[in-house]
Amino acid sequence: MPLDATAITAAYLDHMTDRDLALLAAPLSEGGRREGAWGVRGSLLSRRGGIEDLLLQRELLEAIFTRNGGDPLLVGVSPFLVFAIAVHQAVRELRSATYVPDWARTGRGTPVFDVARLREFAAAPWSRFFLAELLASYTRVASGSVVVVTARGLRRQRFSELDPVRMASLLQVVPEPERPGVFRRLGDLALFLTGVFPDYVARRGFGPLEESRLLRAGITPNAALYGSGPPLRHDEAGHTRGEGAVALLEELGRRWYRATWELLPSPPPANTAVLRDLADHFDDARRVLGIVTRRFLSMSRGQWFGLGAT
Repeated sequence: MPLDATAITAAYLDHMTDRDLALLAAPLSEGGRREGAWGVRGSLLSRRGGIEDLLLQRELLEAIFTRNGGDPLLVGVSPFLVFAIAVHQAVRELRSATYVPDWARTGRGTPVFDVARLREFAAAPWSRFFLAELLASYTRVASGSVVVVTARGLRRQRFSELDPVRMASLLQVVPEPERPGVFRRLGDLALFLTGVFPDYVARRGFGPLEESRLLRAGITPNAALYGSGPPLRHDEAGHTRGEGAVALLEELGRRWYRATWELLPSPPPANTAVLRDLADHFDDARRVLGIVTRRFLSMSRGQWFGLGAT
């Protein structure tokens, strides 16, 4: 098996439980003989073609998303396997699609006909893995506080991986070596929120102070941030809501991923090239996540991720 296919398979297996493997590899069992988890892992690592074609099995799709009343939470497999199957199925459907509906900006299914760009992004194995891993990471978000030194002494600064404003504030206080990790997680959050919860972003919006903090974390001066794009729309109280709030996170997401890539030590690992691609393909990745959400997660996204849905 090619080295990259082995690396991809190993990356998937690192996230899978024994239950995941038993369900995934059931068609590979010969004569009803079942291998132990270690045997299955070894077989998959050496399997010609790797693991990704197994994620497209019709029986697996039905077991996760059709049985048990269509609730994948009841199947007893890891969130990562659920999302990996959903991502691969969505990518397969893209192959024959002539357009995709985009709900992020208008709240309606505005058709996007440039499906070729989505296919280009999703054609890379590490891109598909990245999207599944991203979704799984938001089923167990981190929050807490860090102690920072200010002109008035020590104080605690709270953060949450689901709050872009608080996450962005960490850039001002973390040591230099930790900044790429914060930029990476900010890009992830922008992609997750605009891809899976655009309605939440549009409804919540950002206040003037929150917007200012986010723009300061956007690396470039505020005036340059929207120099080539539409101006932000504010309500009478100065809040950015609706399309403007989604557009703000989209633009910042691109810049946060670009900053992550530029700050990585050289030479970067092969599996991080997707971070470079996301700076140019952020909208494409977001739209793929939108397909995954509408097709497979719309009824249970609040249970998976703990954010309110409209």
